[in-house]
Amino acid sequence: MKYLNKIATAFCAIALGVVTLTSCEGGDLYNIDSPDWLSSKADSIAKNKSQGGDEVIEGLEEDVYTIGATDYSSGWWAVFTKYYQIPENGVWHAVFNLNINPNATNTYKNFALIITNDEDRGAANYREYGAIRYDNQPSGNSEWGDFIDRSLVESTLTFDTDTDAGVDKLGGKVTLTIDRTDGGLFVKMTNGKVTKTYTQKSPLVNINADASNTTIRAFMVPEGSYINFLGSTIEPIGGFTSAEDKLPLSMTLNGVPRKVLQGTDLATATANVTATVEFEQAVTKNVPASDLTFQAIPNMDQLGTKTLVAVYNKSYKGENCNPVIATASFEVVDKMYTCVGNADNSTGWWGAHSEKIRVMPNETFVTSFTNYTSGANNWNNFVVVLTKADDTEYAVVRADNYGWGDGYAACTPSGGQADWGTWLRAMDGAKVKVYVTNNGDGTADVKAVMNGTDGVTYTQEYNGINTVDPDDFYFHYTVDGCHLEFDDVLGEEDNTTGWWAAHSEMIKVPAGHTCSMRFKNFTNGANNWNNYLVVLTRQDNSEYAVLRADNYGWGDSYATCTPMGAPSDWAAWLKSMDEAMVTVSVVNHGNGSADVKAVVEGSDGVTYNQSYMGLSPIDANDLYFRFTVEGGHLIFE
Repeated sequence: MKYLNKIATAFCAIALGVVTLTSCEGGDLYNIDSPDWLSSKADSIAKNKSQGGDEVIEGLEEDVYTIGATDYSSGWWAVFTKYYQIPENGVWHAVFNLNINPNATNTYKNFALIITNDEDRGAANYREYGAIRYDNQPSGNSEWGDFIDRSLVESTLTFDTDTDAGVDKLGGKVTLTIDRTDGGLFVKMTNGKVTKTYTQKSPLVNINADASNTTIRAFMVPEGSYINFLGSTIEPIGGFTSAEDKLPLSMTLNGVPRKVLQGTDLATATANVTATVEFEQAVTKNVPASDLTFQAIPNMDQLGTKTLVAVYNKSYKGENCNPVIATASFEVVDKMYTCVGNADNSTGWWGAHSEKIRVMPNETFVTSFTNYTSGANNWNNFVVVLTKADDTEYAVVRADNYGWGDGYAACTPSGGQADWGTWLRAMDGAKVKVYVTNNGDGTADVKAVMNGTDGVTYTQEYNGINTVDPDDFYFHYTVDGCHLEFDDVLGEEDNTTGWWAAHSEMIKVPAGHTCSMRFKNFTNGANNWNNYLVVLTRQDNSEYAVLRADNYGWGDSYATCTPMGAPSDWAAWLKSMDEAMVTVSVVNHGNGSADVKAVVEGSDGVTYNQSYMGLSPIDANDLYFRFTVEGGHLIFE
């Protein structure tokens, strides 16, 4: 076994001890970023990784065995590697050492990749897509098969005949990739000196006897050479073959919740946490929470940010060894907001949906949330789905300048980023406001304003989505490898906010349009006015009117309006306003007047309708609104 910079015994004692100590607020012991022992450990891990030199392939598992006679005597179709099954939309990476006979005089004395249907060799239904050999000889026989197009091959080393010199350049550590994610077939084989690719963009024909089975198989055949297999990202038929045991070098945590409700014990909070452990020689393994020891520092009794310390002390084969440590942060909170998707970003595509919201003709509906992403891909962010009431889709639009559907084909997307990597990082925790507009003419627009964690505001728009029935238009959210938290709060959550102390941002209402927002209203219950208020203003903040939730208001434009909706039992109404779901719509008629309507779904199960009709005078080209609150708070959705 290769031992790289063994961790000192003293470090082991400290690392193991940290999980048994009782934590306390403010103790220097728990400043995880500062102790010398953790810094030393990080330096040690970094040094070990730098010594390896090889790129680490994510998910590569050790698979160690030899195919072919080591005296280079194996003939064609005499020996084979294991079968590796690659599913539709899947990717396979394999790493092996290719040993070339130093006396070889023929270019084909290397290996061939055989791609087949999902059957064993010799089975009645066995069929091949074809073979791709590592050497490249356009005039020879370096590729073959009914489903292999030789014109799609490229190589950095080409032989004119099969006796050209240079076959020795094909030896060494080879990384093989088969990628089916675009519907076609991409193959790459490279040793860092010679790279050969096969790029087929057209759909891969399914030659399996069972048309529902879209899996393909791959294996390799050496000729006059032999292969020392090292690792694979897909478990072969028959399983992996492990060589010598290996020590862990580093560890990263996956699925750590961002927020944990106060009162949740540590075991429950970490039940879905896993770790990716990197061992010597770039071997990795995913381990479950049951194989890890956890400690929260400080403890979980109090609200606030905690450091999660995880310890793993097993070798690759499960023997006790010196531990590796990883840390992550989470927050203990006393209230969990409405979420779409799992808080660990594990929700798969179409795995979670918000409720549908109807958007009437000439109306814009505004929603706010915080977007959290796994960061794996650009599409692991919020998705807006435009539908009919029966869920028939008009269009699906993502956060990253992409979408689909009949209505999407005619739209004009804008907002593509020059640096998608920076954008993706900024989307983890980004504050997002989405505007969905029903233009009333069979078209719709979607606009997302994303305030990234890097301080940059990103805007994504999809204008002119068509095939929309303006009288049957809804939207909702879904996620993929992310989650959305509707946590845009106005006012103190203990309902202590005083008069005029907190305001939302202003929203413009264009002439002839309606703009709507929805929120959960909370009140201290002391007075009828301890609820939301709507403020109608110009862009310069000069007021038209201030409208309370309780059928009262003031301002020059309020004097001409007709308030409606006063309940018969104010005490029952006030009680129902705590945790009531409220939709407020501001209508700009475009003729110098405006209406404000509120639909209140009370916590008592009763729906209350409050409206202020005929507010005037209003400058149709300069109408904005915002919210304020007194003795309550609002959570926007």
